[in-house]
Amino acid sequence: MAELVKLTIDGREIQAEKGALLIEVARQNGIEVPAFCYHEDYSLQAACRMCLVEIEKTPKLQVGCTTPAAEGMVVRTDSDIVRTARKGTLEFLLTNHPLDCPVCDKGGECELQDMVFRYGAGESRFVERKHHVDEKQWSPVVYFDAPRCILCYRCVRACNEGMGVGALGVGNRGAISEIIPNHDDHLECDECGACIDICPVGALTSGSYRYQTRPWEMEHVGTICTHCADGCKTTLGVRNHEIVRGNNRDRSGINDEFLCIKGRYAFDFTKHPERLQSPMLRTEKGYQPISWSKALAIVATKFSTVKLAGGRFGVIGSNHTTNEENFFLAKFARQGLETKNIDHHRTGDLAAFFDALSGKNNVLATTADLYQAKAVLVVGADLSQQHPFLAFQARANVRHHDGHIYAVTTGEVREDQQAVASVRVEKGGELAGVESLRDKLKAEGDLVIVFGDAVQGDVLRKLVAFGDSLGIPVKYVCLVDYSNSRGAFDMGVTPKDGGLSREQMLAAADLDVLWVVGANPLKNAQLASKNAFVVVQDLFMTETAKQADIVLPAASAYEKSGTVTNVCGEVQKLAQAIKVMGPKTDLEVMGLIAKEMGLDLGIWLPEKVFAEIRKSVHGYNMSQGQLAVGPAATMPLNGRVAALPGTIQSSGDTLFTSGSLTRYSGILNSVMEAPGQLYRGKGQ
Repeated sequence: MAELVKLTIDGREIQAEKGALLIEVARQNGIEVPAFCYHEDYSLQAACRMCLVEIEKTPKLQVGCTTPAAEGMVVRTDSDIVRTARKGTLEFLLTNHPLDCPVCDKGGECELQDMVFRYGAGESRFVERKHHVDEKQWSPVVYFDAPRCILCYRCVRACNEGMGVGALGVGNRGAISEIIPNHDDHLECDECGACIDICPVGALTSGSYRYQTRPWEMEHVGTICTHCADGCKTTLGVRNHEIVRGNNRDRSGINDEFLCIKGRYAFDFTKHPERLQSPMLRTEKGYQPISWSKALAIVATKFSTVKLAGGRFGVIGSNHTTNEENFFLAKFARQGLETKNIDHHRTGDLAAFFDALSGKNNVLATTADLYQAKAVLVVGADLSQQHPFLAFQARANVRHHDGHIYAVTTGEVREDQQAVASVRVEKGGELAGVESLRDKLKAEGDLVIVFGDAVQGDVLRKLVAFGDSLGIPVKYVCLVDYSNSRGAFDMGVTPKDGGLSREQMLAAADLDVLWVVGANPLKNAQLASKNAFVVVQDLFMTETAKQADIVLPAASAYEKSGTVTNVCGEVQKLAQAIKVMGPKTDLEVMGLIAKEMGLDLGIWLPEKVFAEIRKSVHGYNMSQGQLAVGPAATMPLNGRVAALPGTIQSSGDTLFTSGSLTRYSGILNSVMEAPGQLYRGKGQ
């Protein structure tokens, strides 16, 4: 247990850990010490001098962000001399700062603005002409206005330490010091926008948000990112029924402030001009818009006719739709259509994973475990590209807890920069690479093993057996690609008990109906059955939709409520941010088709379906109250899990790609780094 000391802050006697920073001790006890440069996640800078405090028997004011708490210390954070010093600091910061608050994007959220209102002088003694530098555009999403910069270096530390990219630095010295990008006049980086959100002033601004609106004019809706499987919370700023900004400044999700480019900017697909707005029926003259009532009647009649005739159905679900939609679809297929042929694009071998862990307790790692574990082993995945938040957690673990990273991959990865050991292997040699690290891993206190699609079947079982043999606590993460890949598996969108896999359905020449919900299986494949009636529910006219007999416009994840399950099995709630005219949620579409067919599959409201999930899906017996306060983790199965037919393969998405959604995001397609490549290390 850490040694405790007693000190006095503003007349209050406080106990704190010896060596804890004064700024943190004060904040933990409800005493505000303002600062611009300090950020608890990154290295100390002591650059802004805003956190000056008075310490008894110390001749000069001290900076609270680097001064450790000590026994008997008497501290004053709001005395006259402290307030005068802070006022002087602000006056100095404003010497060249442009007074353009009415047009600055940070207006209403600016930390400098707040502090000037609190401590600043009503007039300035500085009468010389302000030093001016023209605004620069560093990338499609990052603009830099040097005169607004207060040189707190938060952006530099967030990029170097947090992201591991090193795209920002400081040029020149003294009064002409300036933040500069890594490639002359432009950035080559993750384009994540973390530098913008962490900037306390308006020096760094967003290319998609600038001059759009003010914070108080938006409704702020917290929901879950719809792109990769990490389950980051993104707070969407909505104005006039349109999403104009994404961030997580309230730090309310599992990801704290972290977001990649997809979570912060790639919401723009929702307003793409090619969004489907009405059902489309294929005719001899091409696709023609029809009413919802007519479309539902056509689909229901065809489904009923084929079912009555004993025809063959194929149902392909999505790894982007909600748990409620996936559960209802599986129920519809098995009970309503009486078919076992249901599947989705499986990007990780969850069946073998759960089978290998059967009967074990406390073996499923959460996202927090990657931050807290003594060691993290990455096998067969480019974690920073494919799962940026999990990679961020591992890097933060190294910074804050001296955690160890090990990497066994087919090429260079960003994790190599901080890894205590990196092993390069040929594809298929992952297990041998892991075995070569046995002695090092046995010496760790505990371990999280994170593995990609290269580890499946018997290789996966051998990897778990390897973990068991180390004699230390080991937890696992089976990586999957998309926002609800894990949920699609858990909800039963899989070919159980002799059902056809996705590939087998496409290859079946006698298929009478193919129903595709939120997927694009015909992007790189052909449908063998030439007479199959094809129904597609999607946002856009994808390659699969272009082969459909009828296309039904679907709502996106940002336009619906429900739950999703991330790669670590953490269940979180979606919140509807906007409503787009025309599309319906997939759950509503399925419910209306069931109604037209005269089927009784239950009420198709998300909360009603989730109540059924709680009763029938293992590990999901969690209340809405639990979900309201944060993620609720699922539990491992206790029985054997049968192997499933079909191919398991990751799409190999990068930071700038996300399945079919990518092509409809102008931001993702505008950055020079897109589409990116895997296994290129730091410079990827």
